[in-house]
Amino acid sequence: MQTHVPPNRGKDGFTKPIPDILAIIKDTYTEFRPAERQVADVVLADVSFAVDASNAAIAQRANVSEPTVTRFCRSIGCEGVRDFKLKLAQSVVVGRLYLDQVSPEQPAGDGSPLMKVVFSEARNAISVVERSIDPASVLEAADLVANAHQVVVLGLGGSSTSLAHETQNRLFRYGIVTVSHSDPYILKMTAATLKPNDLVIAISGTGRTREVIEVVELAKHYRAKAIGITAPDSELAALCDVKLTVEVPEYPDTLKPTASRYAFLLIIDLLSTAVGYRLDPSSRETLRRIKYTVLAHREGKTLEPLGD
Repeated sequence: MQTHVPPNRGKDGFTKPIPDILAIIKDTYTEFRPAERQVADVVLADVSFAVDASNAAIAQRANVSEPTVTRFCRSIGCEGVRDFKLKLAQSVVVGRLYLDQVSPEQPAGDGSPLMKVVFSEARNAISVVERSIDPASVLEAADLVANAHQVVVLGLGGSSTSLAHETQNRLFRYGIVTVSHSDPYILKMTAATLKPNDLVIAISGTGRTREVIEVVELAKHYRAKAIGITAPDSELAALCDVKLTVEVPEYPDTLKPTASRYAFLLIIDLLSTAVGYRLDPSSRETLRRIKYTVLAHREGKTLEPLGD
């Protein structure tokens, strides 16, 4: 079923969020009258049916009257059955995988199949990067980083934010002036300050995140360069001067973190390592100073891993 949901706009013309009807039904279930609970049971058992079915069909399956279905819809804040189905359709559009999917098997005592799925996904992500990444693009991106006056790393939401922080963590160790942001307003203000010798590294798993695209467009307007760590053939990739792209197939389990994190982290490691070699010996001296300071601050003489 493909459901088209028109935008919910108020009198001021701005799009207003549509309430999560499924959450409301689940959270207020104990407050329903017995007949209304029967309607709720029908809706929760088969959401797709409830979206497409008529008032009469829902009433028949729930073994209640049609006015009861209408009362149920109003009890959860809807104007009527039509309004209820519109809002329910929105919940389905956003969360079908989370509603319909059941994990293939619960982990056994030895961790299977959980261990197998996670490890195989990580190995596959690394393998995809090794096969698809262009070494020349990595070196080109490293040159941009090494020659930049400052580097602004941006990533919004989910893993992109943590990957942006990781990129900053990798690059500042080589003496690169690097900041990372995940607030779209701060990013826009920062982009407005950029100059032709500055650089933006944009991280987005889909390459469709509107706020990220707008910041890169603004940075390019002020003639800064841009590197995209993102999906191939995406709108973000098309904007960037250097594209470090990869597409990782995902195992269909919503409870498992996305495997693309491993791929993007590997790209960040490739880029940062190339920058380190590009700036050697100054990068090596900066790392030495960092290690000397950390060792002097802590007790003992055991070094951490050299790259951290």
